[in-house]
Amino acid sequence: MQARRVPTQHASIVTPVTGVLLLDASSLYFRAFYGVPERPSTPQTPPTNAIRGFLDMISSLITRYTPEGLVVCWDEDWRPAFRVNALPSYKAQRVRITTEGIHEEDAPHDLTIQVPIIIQALRALGIPRIGASGYEADDVIATLAHRWATTPEHPIHVVTGDRDLFQLVDDTKGIDVLYTARTGVRAPELVNETYLHTTYGIRGGRGYLDFATLRGDPSDGLPGVRGIGEKTARTLLEKHGSLAALRAAATDPNSELTATQRTRITNASDYLDAAATVVATATDAPIGDVNPALPRHVADLRLLSDLAARYRLANTFDRLLAVCAIA
Repeated sequence: MQARRVPTQHASIVTPVTGVLLLDASSLYFRAFYGVPERPSTPQTPPTNAIRGFLDMISSLITRYTPEGLVVCWDEDWRPAFRVNALPSYKAQRVRITTEGIHEEDAPHDLTIQVPIIIQALRALGIPRIGASGYEADDVIATLAHRWATTPEHPIHVVTGDRDLFQLVDDTKGIDVLYTARTGVRAPELVNETYLHTTYGIRGGRGYLDFATLRGDPSDGLPGVRGIGEKTARTLLEKHGSLAALRAAATDPNSELTATQRTRITNASDYLDAAATVVATATDAPIGDVNPALPRHVADLRLLSDLAARYRLANTFDRLLAVCAIA
């Protein structure tokens, strides 16, 4: 790794430059962990596949989209209390209780030991990593997207493998999702309002939120409405327009809903009430001013050099430094 200059300080800004990528960090480093082969490791050189894969994803995204801004959005709380209080089943199946009685996310040990190194690498490189106490990365993304989105000429691209964030799609404001789950970071699917209508028969991010609420998501402990899967949810929302209108129809004996559908929806009232808090992303997470501009200088050369030597990351760092044109 070549020597780099010490950075100058960026001033805080509220409105970003044109074209910003908001990265769902955990979605991407989980994908990197499972998708990038590991090199032989020793006690002195632990696994680094998630680190290398994650940073190479950033390099690939910058190369492909040439954004002027990028923010790595972080889970400060992967299972926030306000969601668990509303719906105790939320992510309950992913909880692991340590020997000290601490509740933590059940993730592979070889991944969890790499996450602090990813944090150090981002700090050394000067790439902004933003979280909010008591909130998930989804909420950070939603807050920044709503704060910054203005027009399609100033696009906000959300990079994730999580369909939950489809609820943010808004063509008029220039918010779309680069969906990595099926085609990866090198060729993500562009999720905009046309995609949502073609794929799910719904219109806009708000429509997807209603759809996801009805369908549920067992992997997140969201039961959905019993007996209503993707196909039925799509049909009902196409006919009634919104979840609110559908719930109103369920209490109207003269509506076109069948008796079974009416019963299923009314019996799910408690879940649907809670889902308004659980499924919807928060757009008011406590985040101060954020400068999303790509770094032009290394933030901490000593730390970067130490990480490169200790974890054999020199080539990974050099690729990222090159695409950012960091001196």
